[in-house]
Amino acid sequence: MTAVSMALTLAVVMLWLGPVMPWMVALVVGLGIDGGWLATLAYDRRLAAQGDHNPAVTAIGWAFGLVATGVLVAHALTADGSTGAWLAVAWFPVAAKALWLVHGLWERTALTAGALTHIRGIQQEARDEAAVARARLRAQAGTEETRLTAVTQAGARVAQVQAETARTLSEAWSTLEQARGGKGTNRALTSVTTAVTPDDTPGVTPRWELPVWGPTEPVQTPALESGPLLTDDALDGLVDEIRHSESPALSYRDMAARFRAAGHSASETRLRAAWKRVA
Repeated sequence: MTAVSMALTLAVVMLWLGPVMPWMVALVVGLGIDGGWLATLAYDRRLAAQGDHNPAVTAIGWAFGLVATGVLVAHALTADGSTGAWLAVAWFPVAAKALWLVHGLWERTALTAGALTHIRGIQQEARDEAAVARARLRAQAGTEETRLTAVTQAGARVAQVQAETARTLSEAWSTLEQARGGKGTNRALTSVTTAVTPDDTPGVTPRWELPVWGPTEPVQTPALESGPLLTDDALDGLVDEIRHSESPALSYRDMAARFRAAGHSASETRLRAAWKRVA
């Protein structure tokens, strides 16, 4: 766009000055405007490449661009029959200068290939971690849903069995109560128990009582008698003796198996502590 703007500016200057002065002079004037603008742009680009900036150079560059635009606009307004066409290209110098400004802003934020590769790697790693986290959450949610479903179904089955059992027991107890309170029940039971009446109670026939559904007393289970505990020194001696019963020395697993096979008793914690002391 800068090259097109320079060509248009040179052409307009040649059209203006060509009829009133030698064309060589008009060419020099046009090239002077374009050359000054190009030199200002080149110097501005050199400063930008060095990380520097000069407001005066930038202002001169914009001045040259505005002069070129003014030349094109003036020619468009004075041309016969082609005003619209010249106005359509009169904005090229200002647009070219604006594009140079945008390019300078882009260069200030440009990154090297290595930095871009590192950034892409970080972004990809973040996407991978997010995908793994989403998959983990979905899997955990599915597992929790399955567990809750299984627990709910198991609880429903237990409740159903308990209800059926309670209903069966209630029906059985109702049947017993009806049998206890029925007519002729006592007489029938007395005739059945006559043969088992004790001889020391003549004339008295005991009543056969039906079982009563009520609280029961727990049966006391005798505690298991534990054998005498080995002292640490005795335990260390047994562990060392079993460990060196073969050559090379036995491992902890083989020693523990032979220790218990020999009838000795000790907790896993004490046995492992004894092994560490002797080994």
